[in-house]
Amino acid sequence: MTEIGAGVDETGRLLRDEAGFLLQRDLGGTFRLILLRVPIDHVEKRVRVKGYYAGDDVVEVEGVAAA
Repeated sequence: MTEIGAGVDETGRLLRDEAGFLLQRDLGGTFRLILLRVPIDHVEKRVRVKGYYAGDDVVEVEGVAAA
């Protein structure tokens, strides 16, 4: 289990739903992403997400890049 405030550096597939964005993690499961910028170019593609764990499978994202 990831602790609140822990750094996150994960790869997976970036998905979009009616509530926003999700990372379908390579390690299994999903994270709901809180993003300041909308990474439209990376939707449905493999990405690397860096940020901080906010609890309840939510990540506050600092950056999204192609993986």
